[in-house]
Amino acid sequence: MSNKPLMILIAGPYRSGTNDEPEKIQANVHLMESFALPIFHKGHIPVMGEWFALPLVSLAGSKQIGDEAFNEIFHPIAERLLEKCDAVLRVGGASSGADLMVKTAQSLGLQTFYSLDDIPAR
Repeated sequence: MSNKPLMILIAGPYRSGTNDEPEKIQANVHLMESFALPIFHKGHIPVMGEWFALPLVSLAGSKQIGDEAFNEIFHPIAERLLEKCDAVLRVGGASSGADLMVKTAQSLGLQTFYSLDDIPAR
């Protein structure tokens, strides 16, 4: 591996299993974010689609999860972000959105990790 840090998208459930309850969604976000600092400590750059999507969704006038403005931005921004990434880390439970990110990453030829232990230290 080169000495260049990897940009790693953390992909996990956002809405899955939450019935769109804000507390449960926040717990899913917290789970994904809990991987960011360990990735950073391994010498890499952690990113999450939510970090990019949620401010844009708000600016687009979204009033609720799943409305037109939300759907226009939420997954598409993560897919665009993947084009700038080197790898994806799939975390958490069942999620069609996270699985879509893995599939997209693999179609782009990116590395796929399923555990922090799989990510090499820089």
